[in-house]
Amino acid sequence: MQVTSSVREPLVTGGKTYKDVTHDVSRQVEGKPTVGWMLGLAVAIGTLLLGGIAVGATVWEGIGMWGLNKTVGWAWDITNFVWWVGIGHAGTLISAVLLLFRQKWRTSINRAAEAMTIFAVICAAMFPVLHMGRPWLGAYWALPLPNVFGSLWVNFNSPLLWDVFAISTYFSVSLVFWYIGLIPDFATIRDRATGLRKTIYGALSFGWTGAAKSWMHYEAVSLILAGLATPLVLSVHTIVSFDFATSVIPGWHTTIFPPYFVAGAIFSGFAMVLTLMIITRKLFKLEDYITMVHIELMNIVIIITGSIVGIAYITEFFIAWYSGVEAEQYAFINRAFGPYWWAYWSMMTCNVISPQLFWFKKIRTSIVFTFLLSLVVNIGMWFERFVIIVTSLHRDFLPSSWAMFYPTWADVGVYLFTFGLFFTLFLLFAKFFPVINMAEVKSVLKSSSEKGNK
Repeated sequence: MQVTSSVREPLVTGGKTYKDVTHDVSRQVEGKPTVGWMLGLAVAIGTLLLGGIAVGATVWEGIGMWGLNKTVGWAWDITNFVWWVGIGHAGTLISAVLLLFRQKWRTSINRAAEAMTIFAVICAAMFPVLHMGRPWLGAYWALPLPNVFGSLWVNFNSPLLWDVFAISTYFSVSLVFWYIGLIPDFATIRDRATGLRKTIYGALSFGWTGAAKSWMHYEAVSLILAGLATPLVLSVHTIVSFDFATSVIPGWHTTIFPPYFVAGAIFSGFAMVLTLMIITRKLFKLEDYITMVHIELMNIVIIITGSIVGIAYITEFFIAWYSGVEAEQYAFINRAFGPYWWAYWSMMTCNVISPQLFWFKKIRTSIVFTFLLSLVVNIGMWFERFVIIVTSLHRDFLPSSWAMFYPTWADVGVYLFTFGLFFTLFLLFAKFFPVINMAEVKSVLKSSSEKGNK
């Protein structure tokens, strides 16, 4: 008997047919919630409610509840803002960039990655709003609305204002892109449902018929949105980096920040996608669709972006030395050997050393190691933002104004609130929406499944 080997490992295993794809993805939407899903949702809602106490206290009492002081005016709030925006990067990258490059391995993971993007941006947006203190009195000043109070306008030179435009555009395009991709799958669930469920999914599917013209428009719109979203992957975190790079604070005013922040965002975003995908594939029994090929390819992206981040760390130290500026040199020495040395070396260990383990095939094809290292990477990326912000602020030009930052219960509570919000939204999405794009998986089934490769 002659056996033919496939050129590449199949993206869909288990000899699945079109009918199997529909059944396997739809069953978690149509069936009763599993015990694991209900326990996860209970923990997420509990965290949300617990963190809600801190959010309520912050809104009621003001940001004096946080551990900020006259020297460290930004700390956990901006750290968490940049961290959540970074996590939101992988969704658009997987969906838009890989679609434009016709990468088939995106099809099983793009839906959940897009949802992750939307929920992460919602969590990120909370922090600048809360930092306003009384947002109901001033949040609208960040928008270029017609001014009825006189000649005062927003400062269009401020990167903080660019943040509002970039992130709102990013969120809008990502939301439309995500929803457009859901329409054919909503129609599939509508056709299998009865009663109220059929009515709800019928409304969500916008009367999708699956006609050839509908598919033609669907593909055209997807490509247009991918073309719009791709520059946003680069622009959003570049603009976030300008919050720091346009200042004169040692350790911040550096031209390496834009590419460094973008690479770091993709790095942390892919790590969070891996964390969520590994949980999702186990919880909903989707091992035949989210395969080791997907996990290994995402691990390779983590190696590349992690190495870029490591080079950026080394370059920062070199440029500080080469500049001959004493304050700049001290800022980086203080990062590595000052009071916050533990945060710096945690960052280096998690972000530079741990991803290099993925060079070993046994590790990057291990579910357990991948899951643990994805958590380590996101911990390290949080420390990176903390190190950049707090260690650059707490010792400025005047030793008389040096101060330490210590987070309060309200700082920690607001952060917990965003975790509860994120996982509550993601678990609800995973239960009531198809977590894998059935239509796109079917489009690559013949060429990328075990049957198709024989």
